[in-house]
Amino acid sequence: MDMNERPFSTTPPELRAEIEQAVRRAMSGRRDPEVMRQACEHMDRVREEIRQKHGVQDIGVELIRELRGESPES
Repeated sequence: MDMNERPFSTTPPELRAEIEQAVRRAMSGRRDPEVMRQACEHMDRVREEIRQKHGVQDIGVELIRELRGESPES
């Protein structure tokens, strides 16, 4: 089966098209300042929505210590 013809894809077609366009753009090595600006604005909006909904999640240090096998008191 061709990987592009998966019958049970959970990715909406419009999102898949957007991702494919971004991959083509990245592979070309050309940068589009307007697309980059829009992406930054979108990421900022999403980050703020998550912060508003869930608050600041300060879990990075704890997770890194756990991965290293360090005790919480370290």
